[in-house]
Amino acid sequence: MASKRKPTSDAVEILHRRYYAGKPERIKQLEEERAEDEIARKIYALRESAGVTQKRLAQLVGTTPSVISRLEDSDYEGHSLTMLKRIAAALNKRVEIRFVPLKGKLHAA
Repeated sequence: MASKRKPTSDAVEILHRRYYAGKPERIKQLEEERAEDEIARKIYALRESAGVTQKRLAQLVGTTPSVISRLEDSDYEGHSLTMLKRIAAALNKRVEIRFVPLKGKLHAA
């Protein structure tokens, strides 16, 4: 007899069970979307903390305000390391990259 899941009223848990549980491709897509969103939020926060507009950052980086706007959009998928370095340099910062383990995944070397 299969074990029954405990009922829940937690909306996030309900959505997870319905759309992601047992669906590794969907989980992978969700993680990629979260990563893109995190980059966009960090660019926005960095610009805001520096007190510059999208237009001014674009001038400092040598691009257009529409490019900065796209980079700050969580749906944008074209972030490049080169552009991130240009933004960081324009705001007197540097880019750091980390590799972190995937949850629940072990790969033999």
